[in-house]
Amino acid sequence: MDWRNNISFEPGKLGGKACIRGMRMSVADILDYLASGMSEDEILKESSYLKPDDIRACLAYAADPDRRRKLFAA
Repeated sequence: MDWRNNISFEPGKLGGKACIRGMRMSVADILDYLASGMSEDEILKESSYLKPDDIRACLAYAADPDRRRKLFAA
């Protein structure tokens, strides 16, 4: 999955953090929910505006080796 279709960065929104489709929901929030044990279904019920592809995009973003390489190089 190409996370770039669902993840956006806007300097004036959430301090430029990675957000889902320009909304005020950060990738970090979704990853925190998953890490705390919430299931994909639970997240989708709590946030009705999210789509299953949004959650997959967050995981793809977190796992993207090119993105991680750029972070460590900076």
